Amino acid sequence: MINEIVSDAEDRMQKSVGSLEDAFKKIRTGRAHPSILDSVMVSYYGTDTPLSQLANVNVEDGRSLIVSPWEKPLLGDIEKAIMKSDLGLNPSNNGDTLRVPMPPLTEETRKEYTKQAKKEAENARVAIRNIRRDANSDLKGLEKEKEISEDEQRRAEDNVQKLTDKYIAVIESTYQAKETDLLTF
Repeated sequence: MINEIVSDAEDRMQKSVGSLEDAFKKIRTGRAHPSILDSVMVSYYGTDTPLSQLANVNVEDGRSLIVSPWEKPLLGDIEKAIMKSDLGLNPSNNGDTLRVPMPPLTEETRKEYTKQAKKEAENARVAIRNIRRDANSDLKGLEKEKEISEDEQRRAEDNVQKLTDKYIAVIESTYQAKETDLLTF
């Protein structure tokens, strides 16, 4: 019973860290990376489809991406979808592929992206603490129902706290790496 609560809390904490990493992928740095276009949805036969399912996205050089659609008629739709996305990118169409240059980030936009990353990291920390609170309340409920002893409850709460500290540290290191990446010219 205790092990189930602790392992469930750990699974949820891992998912929170994974969610933070996904959020960080959407915050672009000055370098080109295919995951920047992961959130772009293209209308494909009336259905919004992720760009990654319709085209191959590669890094041409450090500052631009090449989008090669698997079906040539989709080129215009993909171009429109990239322009409509709130990424601030302007692709150029050469007839076969799209070249998506990454505009250099100004100091102001770097600071804005850093603030956004900090907010995402704080949201992840709050999620971890909420998971800890849920696990601890479940353990208190077991102790009240006399299914576990008070000592077992305290040991389990200590384990949950260790997990919380571990995942908060992971979030902090992930945020520090993203901040360094954003502020590097």
